[in-house]
Amino acid sequence: MIRREDFNKLSLEKKISTLYENGTFVMAIRYYAYKVNLYLLGNFYLEVFVNHKMASIEKISVLDTNHTRMKFYSDQIKLPVDLL
Repeated sequence: MIRREDFNKLSLEKKISTLYENGTFVMAIRYYAYKVNLYLLGNFYLEVFVNHKMASIEKISVLDTNHTRMKFYSDQIKLPVDLL
């Protein structure tokens, strides 16, 4: 399985295909102008920022567990601590 360091080096297009082929969708939240889809890829979580008005993925990044968005996730699910 791919390591998060290697995933971060991929182009957006390659990140999308890797996530589509190997990731597991966990949940989605609304965050400002984005729909943020949370995925599990191997042993780390990724956030996919979708601009729903433009119907496009703008970025994919490793979940930042210190960000205030964590409140949105933790209100709905319990993320395993050992994977964060």
